[in-house]
Amino acid sequence: AAFVRSGLSRFQPHFPNFKAMQHVIVIGGGIVGLSSAYYLRQAGYEVTLIDKNDLSDNCSYGNAGYVCPSHFIPLATPGIVKKGLKWMWNSRSPFYIQPRLSKSLISWGLQFMRSATPEHVRNAGIPLRDIAILSKKMYESWIGQPGFDFAYEQKGLLEIFQTEEAAHHAAEIVARAHELGLSDTALLSAAEVKALEPHIHMEAAGAIWFKCDAHLYPPKVMQQLIAVLKAQGVHFVLNEAVIDFDIRQHTIKAVKTDRSVYTADHVVLAAGSWSRELAEKIRLRMPLVGGRGYSITTQDPKFRINYPAVFVESRIALTPMDGNKTRFGGTMEITATNTPPRLQRVQGIIDGVKRFYPEFDIPMPEPDKVWYGFRPCSADGLPYIGKAGQYKNFVVATGHSMLGMSLGAGTGKLVQELITGEPLSMDITPFDPNRFA
Repeated sequence: AAFVRSGLSRFQPHFPNFKAMQHVIVIGGGIVGLSSAYYLRQAGYEVTLIDKNDLSDNCSYGNAGYVCPSHFIPLATPGIVKKGLKWMWNSRSPFYIQPRLSKSLISWGLQFMRSATPEHVRNAGIPLRDIAILSKKMYESWIGQPGFDFAYEQKGLLEIFQTEEAAHHAAEIVARAHELGLSDTALLSAAEVKALEPHIHMEAAGAIWFKCDAHLYPPKVMQQLIAVLKAQGVHFVLNEAVIDFDIRQHTIKAVKTDRSVYTADHVVLAAGSWSRELAEKIRLRMPLVGGRGYSITTQDPKFRINYPAVFVESRIALTPMDGNKTRFGGTMEITATNTPPRLQRVQGIIDGVKRFYPEFDIPMPEPDKVWYGFRPCSADGLPYIGKAGQYKNFVVATGHSMLGMSLGAGTGKLVQELITGEPLSMDITPFDPNRFA
């Protein structure tokens, strides 16, 4: 820790301008924090990454692995509020809010309802598309580089539906996708979608095929990224919780953990669902709650599929991964981050899969085989990316909800551009972390 606190590094001689090298502290070791560290190190910065855990099983490991420009509709939509009120009383439903007396939850909920408008949904389409395309490009740039082989594939994504209402909505989404330039998006009939999965009995009325989407195996990209960063000289401070900041003259001078103090020229807040509490330390109002999701991963050939799929009515995601695995995931459970897991929600995932693929008799796994994690959900379904308030050396990168893996690499690139002062790869005004201040 001594060389970290001093702002010096044994890796400086590798850079001809090492005397001017600046030190960045990244708080959070999910895909956003790791990607930020990666691009900052590539730009010649000394980087220290701090995480309250050991990076072995955070939210970035158990997701569906989508890299998806198709997800241009934010979580805050007009219909989700009504459905959420209906679903929240069902322990196996796709959406659940744990009733509790919480000022931050109430504030988030009120802002979420204000944001859930048709106008917001339409305005969010372009920035969500742009950051997803940027992120996809960044992931593809890693392929073939030493240390990276994370089972990246571009087969597209099927959004399979069963009802007439969903079919009507699908036609609108396809039209909007074409407006946004995702011209290879297609609306499939029941026969056409079943032809893509000929060995599976499927209960479907049709599907959207987003051919622009790709997927990867999250554990591999996480483990490989950590190994690459260590090899490049990024310093990891693990099992230390950030508790406060040393602020002088509107500048973050140091990061305080429960064990030590680390000086820095720049600070990146990428702590996922724990970011709101840290943002409050610098008086930044950033409505954000943890939305817990669950997944199970099998290697049983009976449950193999050709294409990643989302079941519209069940809100379940399936992904073929890493050659011989299939991941089943879903649910959005708004609850306190210290609440024990509710395994009945896993049964809801299993039931939702069987509704579409009746032959998939997935056994209820043992508790230690169930993954769960908290996604950081903003109040309007858009991430928080940008400089925070009056602190020009403090960058926020969080609030990606269910799109953390999809948008992770692109967010890391934007963080690097914000700190270096380079032209940004896209307009991030809609992601302003000060927008609710």
